[in-house]
Amino acid sequence: MADKKITRIPDGPLKVEGDIPLVDTEGNAVPTREGAPYFLCRCGASQNKPFCDGTHKRVEFSDS
Repeated sequence: MADKKITRIPDGPLKVEGDIPLVDTEGNAVPTREGAPYFLCRCGASQNKPFCDGTHKRVEFSDS
């Protein structure tokens, strides 16, 4: 069984590693790259939601 892990990156996204499926509010699968980690936006400003596009740096997102 592969390791599964979600890591909170300070002032940034959530890094999701392992075989963790991503689904929308209706239960439909959201495509991710198989075997590769994906990063979920926490700042709300990404133009590629639910994925992080780095905008948190520009908007100076702080999780504290």
